[in-house]
Amino acid sequence: MQAFIKTHRYLLEHLSVPVHRYLLDYIDWDHRLIGIQGARGVGKTTFLLDYAKVFYGNSKSCLYVNLNNLYFSEISVVAFADEFRKTGGKILLLDQVYKYPNWAEELRYCYDHFEDLKIVFSGSPLMRLDEENAELDGCARVYNLEGFTFREFLNLKTGNDFKPVTLEQLLNNHQEIAGGIVEKVRPLAYFTDYLHHGYYPFFLEKRNYLENLLKTINLVLEIDISYLQQIELKYLPKLRKLLYMAGKSAPFQPNISRLSNEVETSRATVMNYLNYLRQGRLINLLYEETFDPLKKPSCVYMQNPNLVYSVARGNDVEMDVLHKTFFYNQMGYLNKVNYSPDADFLVNGDKPFYIGGRNIEKKSQNKEGYFARDMVEVGSENQIPLWLFGFLF
Repeated sequence: MQAFIKTHRYLLEHLSVPVHRYLLDYIDWDHRLIGIQGARGVGKTTFLLDYAKVFYGNSKSCLYVNLNNLYFSEISVVAFADEFRKTGGKILLLDQVYKYPNWAEELRYCYDHFEDLKIVFSGSPLMRLDEENAELDGCARVYNLEGFTFREFLNLKTGNDFKPVTLEQLLNNHQEIAGGIVEKVRPLAYFTDYLHHGYYPFFLEKRNYLENLLKTINLVLEIDISYLQQIELKYLPKLRKLLYMAGKSAPFQPNISRLSNEVETSRATVMNYLNYLRQGRLINLLYEETFDPLKKPSCVYMQNPNLVYSVARGNDVEMDVLHKTFFYNQMGYLNKVNYSPDADFLVNGDKPFYIGGRNIEKKSQNKEGYFARDMVEVGSENQIPLWLFGFLF
């Protein structure tokens, strides 16, 4: 136990968090069992440590533990949690929980038997919570940690503290909101950088961003997807090829038969692979109606604009593609986004959105809905700056 306490203190002493993540304000921290899911690279470990530092400081009542530690090949989480609480522990932060066997069953045991202990656990979005939810049903509250929003990126780069806005506030008061921001900073001066390298927190590291992102992508394919979905490594090249094809063509309406032929696998396997890539936060699938993993999606997008650059390296990246990918990524976290045959997106079932620049003028004639405009600082009426949709959370 003392070794883990020393590691916890060392990590807090050397923790650098230039901006607190939005999720700190969304979570009900009074709950006794909280899950944090997030794609590889979005900063789950840093988030847990930041929570410990902000809420508990150097208190011995809070302890961060990485379940990758070999110690847990012999000692169970239940036994460790029991010892921790008996020695005064109150908050146990368990990182990388999905690599620990029977993690759901043991967390449920802790919840049922250790009422004086709160557990916050983190893991991959590929954790099969639907299948394992029998143990955690009714006791675990799970939240998703996404990459940096444009708001967080802008705050970090400029030293401001801009707050998120709701979609209703944005649609009704976007001129006032954008005007207040533009008085302090020129957001378009940072927007292109965000599209290229602002989503994953490791842009703060002194390493080549796209090379680092490529390594992250491969770890998702080789470890997260292959391990959690139990895919044999000999099939990994097919999964990688499908991702490359998606990245090169996205956004596109998928022809499953053609993809099946090019990847040299069955249609059913292609559908499974697309869903694995979606769960791994590498692509987004857009449906005309409710999401259904058994149905062909209406359109395939990369999950965020940075991934477009990473997969399409050496090729020109169209700004229209980046802008639509950005909008879907930022809008889709708190709102329902669907495919529309008439507009670019249909939001929450009744709000058509069109994304673009000068060419949007033709679209906007005699059209109802909202128009997300690039290269616009402050909009007017239903013409809203595209960058402002990065302030929704």
